Amino acid sequence: MSDTFSDANYVQLEIFPSRLLKPETAQNLLTEITNLEGIIRLFVHGPRLPQTVPYGPATGMPVNHPGNAVIEVAGQAMELAVYVGSIRMEVVDADVKEQVREVCETVLSVPFEFREGNFIPRRQTVSDYAKRGPGADPIMTGMTDPKGKLKNQPVCILRHDDME
Repeated sequence: MSDTFSDANYVQLEIFPSRLLKPETAQNLLTEITNLEGIIRLFVHGPRLPQTVPYGPATGMPVNHPGNAVIEVAGQAMELAVYVGSIRMEVVDADVKEQVREVCETVLSVPFEFREGNFIPRRQTVSDYAKRGPGADPIMTGMTDPKGKLKNQPVCILRHDDME
């Protein structure tokens, strides 16, 4: 699979706060980050929030957890399925990287680690092939949970006019 997206040399970043983020903090941080030009893709990573009680006398009942919230990012509502423990993203270059760092310093009130590395697969994996097939959109590579069902994985596509 050789296309312009997988051949591009984008910078991958990870924001790793010292604590799990509340939905309000996560919404503020994601909104500020998505307002920057040069963000290719990002996803939140963390422990899964239970939607229903898995066992015991209340099996199947919905869980009333404060982390189960609907947040709005870039004008789109999305339900958080995880406690935000880290945010991984791909940006165009080092200038955008520094802008992201500045946003984190202003929005986050807790200490955080800001890492550069390889966090998102650049080429289609076996899990991606099994879930989406050979002609899948390359921007979706590595953006799903291999253990999850495809219909239960919320993906919010934010395409700017210059990305299309």
